[in-house]
Amino acid sequence: MDQREWYFEYEIQKNRPGLLGDISSLLGMLSINIVTINGVDEGRRGMLLKTKDGRNIQRFESILHTMDTIKVIKLREPKLRDRLAVRHGRYIQRDADDKKTFRFVRSELGLLVDFMAELFKQEGHKLIGIRGMPRVGKTESVVASSVCANKRWLFVSSTLLKQTIRSQLIEDEYNSENLFILDGIVSTRRANERHWQLVREIMRLNAVKVVEHPDVFIQNTEYTLDDFDYIIELRNNPEEEITYEVVEQNNEFEGSNFGSFDF
Repeated sequence: MDQREWYFEYEIQKNRPGLLGDISSLLGMLSINIVTINGVDEGRRGMLLKTKDGRNIQRFESILHTMDTIKVIKLREPKLRDRLAVRHGRYIQRDADDKKTFRFVRSELGLLVDFMAELFKQEGHKLIGIRGMPRVGKTESVVASSVCANKRWLFVSSTLLKQTIRSQLIEDEYNSENLFILDGIVSTRRANERHWQLVREIMRLNAVKVVEHPDVFIQNTEYTLDDFDYIIELRNNPEEEITYEVVEQNNEFEGSNFGSFDF
């Protein structure tokens, strides 16, 4: 029988010396192995557990409910957010109303890259939007995540070095293992119909697509925010407002001192 993983999170009610040791000993007696352990919030610990017999998890849970020193928060098969919380020591912030929107600040780029890399590793179609002000690190984070996920990234439209607008791909680039990156503002401001035809072809591919500035992208296409599987927001600080007024005033995406690529 293969071992299954479980995520266990608890809140400390009465902190005392030896509490973690008692829990670890109990897990050992039930033949449940601790894979990873970390603090995931103030007063909370998270563990990734592994066991062959799911009945041992049920026994473990029933014993936990008799303890007044801790409060069980979660005991379930681990989700992506659980794994990242144990790995990084904190939970990714998610929008209370829109569960597919996740928020990060620039100081959390390591967590963001890890999160996106895990999404990129998943097979099949996935449409991801990323919001953020200029020079906050959106494109760089996507590229770094692609490297971590061992994916080849292709810029369909971008401003990373020069303004890039593509209207065709070569044959081996039509690959579901590739990751396609679009900048919604660049595509809207400078693209021709051949570019948009390419975008539609890419959207039909069974591959991962990342769209920067998705709100601008949907204003000029047949796609909506409902078509996106995840929306990621990246800010310099938690209070920063993501707005396109600065972009409009600075006319940043109309041209570039580095020139542009069109091919």
